[in-house]
Amino acid sequence: MFYDRFEELCKQKGVKPGRACIEMGVSRSLAAKWKTTKTDRPSAEVLEKMSKYFGISIDEILGKQKESSPKDGLSERDKRDIARDLEALMADLENSGDLMFDGDPASPEAVDSIRNAMAMALEYAKKINKEKYTPKKYKK
Repeated sequence: MFYDRFEELCKQKGVKPGRACIEMGVSRSLAAKWKTTKTDRPSAEVLEKMSKYFGISIDEILGKQKESSPKDGLSERDKRDIARDLEALMADLENSGDLMFDGDPASPEAVDSIRNAMAMALEYAKKINKEKYTPKKYKK
């Protein structure tokens, strides 16, 4: 059932389904509809909004592929921490007015590039720190 997957994604992001709907710009009643009618899948437009909101592909939203490979070395908790830190960093940048290029506000594409670069940097730092600071008795 699609609602279960939606609820799981909300839990990973640390928001309630109703709040997620509001932040995505879709009706809260849509989530209730998924829950009560057991609709398998929302429209393509809603899937696109969900993809941007949760930061994952549409295939991952629909559960067609794993969210991550076990080889990446990051737990689900690590990924939630990274997502939370990334959102805080981006909010600070956007609120401070420092997202400028030659005196003009950064384009949405430039902001996305910055977000992606920061996400990769945070993931890399988390992996390095886990290797460096995890005691030997906990390593597999």
